[in-house]
Amino acid sequence: MKQKTYNQVTCLLFLLVGSFHILRLFLGWSVNVGGWVVPMWLSIVGAVAAGFLAWSAYKLEK
Repeated sequence: MKQKTYNQVTCLLFLLVGSFHILRLFLGWSVNVGGWVVPMWLSIVGAVAAGFLAWSAYKLEK
């Protein structure tokens, strides 16, 4: 796989992950992991982190 293709796929995957975190925030979805209820603030952190990684992959693509 070429580097440009890898960066495009990585950008797309992180955008998808970040979008699901944002959807969870706006729609109020609850997430349980092994009986532990994941707090909503963790999705804010996840959305920011995924957005940063997607932006980084996009910048590396150019």
